[in-house]
Amino acid sequence: MGRLTITVAPRHSLLTPALTLAILLAACSTPPQMRALQSPPPLPIPSVSLSPRIIEQAGAYLGYVAQARTISADFTAPDQVASALTRGESFEPQQLRRDAIAYAAMLALQDPAFVAGVRLYFADPEQRRQVIAELYRNPAYAVGFKGSDSAAGRIIAKVGEAGTQIYAAGQAVKQAAYDVQHQAWSKADVPNRDERLARAKSISAAIMMSPRDPVSTLQRSDSSITYPVVPPYTPLVTRGLAVAALAALGEAGDTNDGTTMLMMAEPGTDTCLNLSKLNLYQCLAVAKPNYEDIFCLGQHILMDTGQCLIKASGAAMPVEPLPLSSPDATATVKKKGPARRPLTPSPDTTATNNEPP
Repeated sequence: MGRLTITVAPRHSLLTPALTLAILLAACSTPPQMRALQSPPPLPIPSVSLSPRIIEQAGAYLGYVAQARTISADFTAPDQVASALTRGESFEPQQLRRDAIAYAAMLALQDPAFVAGVRLYFADPEQRRQVIAELYRNPAYAVGFKGSDSAAGRIIAKVGEAGTQIYAAGQAVKQAAYDVQHQAWSKADVPNRDERLARAKSISAAIMMSPRDPVSTLQRSDSSITYPVVPPYTPLVTRGLAVAALAALGEAGDTNDGTTMLMMAEPGTDTCLNLSKLNLYQCLAVAKPNYEDIFCLGQHILMDTGQCLIKASGAAMPVEPLPLSSPDATATVKKKGPARRPLTPSPDTTATNNEPP
């Protein structure tokens, strides 16, 4: 509506219909001096946003965990060993690390106290911008939000639990490498050994696919029972918190996908997972009978990978029991030294975390 002008008629004159309408409209409007006193409408609060790519990464992580931890140690034929190798080795180390951080962010976003603590910073737009800048500069800034201890507890509990389950599956498979030797097929040489090694390297470089419905997969992942954990946290936990904080601030959607991915780098876990792959390749290169492939599967695919996830989460490492096999069986398995090389300890991500709390 244009500016309304009211013309005052001479005294005792009748008001024209147009002037009457103008007065009525003016009476219904807010006086200029009152409009000046009113506060401007608040800025809209962005909703919690997380790009579909991060959701798919979290789903791919859960898919691999479900695949690896259910590998059975009940082998009765060589083709079962080959199939289990394919299932277990089908992850690319850097992707598994990114997917684990994406899952950590999803876990943190399920913590109401943490999300509420982050979203306190919407009132002042400048303060919100500063918080976002600090998160990009130093992901450990997310540790300062109210509720971060309970969100971190969720991450440590669930990622550590997944690593422990994979590790336990590896223990059972490794023991099977001893127990299965009374079966004749286990002592037969693996056919096409060079092709098997090349296939392992090819599968390890392939991209893991997310489940068809990653949201449902994530919803089925129970994360309700957790306990607060005080800092310091491992880099994987702090980066999961930081990505979740950006999402709670409305800054982790599609338009911010590139910068969000940069926050998901974590060299310590990469080193551990890469080393597990290298040890696997060395093991397969020298393994000949089928029972030695079982050993490679149990030790370097499952136990080493599970150990990497446990360390990355900051959870306690399980104690491996001594083998229960007879001395003769143990000696048979250990006759090829390079295939039995234990995992070289990776840098302790918890002890070397120099990020401020």
